[in-house]
Amino acid sequence: MTAPTDERLATAAALDTFAAWAIRSTAGRDLSLTTASTLATLDRDGPQRLSDLAVREGVTQPSMTALVTRLERDGLATRGADPSDGRAVVVTLTDAGREVLIARRTRRAARLAELLDHLEPDERAAVDAAAGALSRLTRAAPSRGAS
Repeated sequence: MTAPTDERLATAAALDTFAAWAIRSTAGRDLSLTTASTLATLDRDGPQRLSDLAVREGVTQPSMTALVTRLERDGLATRGADPSDGRAVVVTLTDAGREVLIARRTRRAARLAELLDHLEPDERAAVDAAAGALSRLTRAAPSRGAS
């Protein structure tokens, strides 16, 4: 692997700044980022062991247990025994949890679409052209929760 060029580093820094801004400004107040990320992981990758979910989301197992308890209370996820190991807990997204994610994604997309309307036509064309590449980057990245 070659060392990144100054231009590539500048592009990466701009993407990082935009991503951080987009997360903060479009996240809404309905779910914490960890909650949204956990729901997105369950949606994308299916049922997960609670311990694996904690590792993937970068939180302690007790923190994930508390989060899953809230998700279960709110009807967004269920927990059950792992069929291969009855001592382990498996967390599954419910239909209500999926609906919450869809509504959240729809709101975020609408907010970002409004923002795109502020660009000049050539800037908008550049963003449109980059969208496919950004999607491929996202799919190529190691899986870690996203809402």
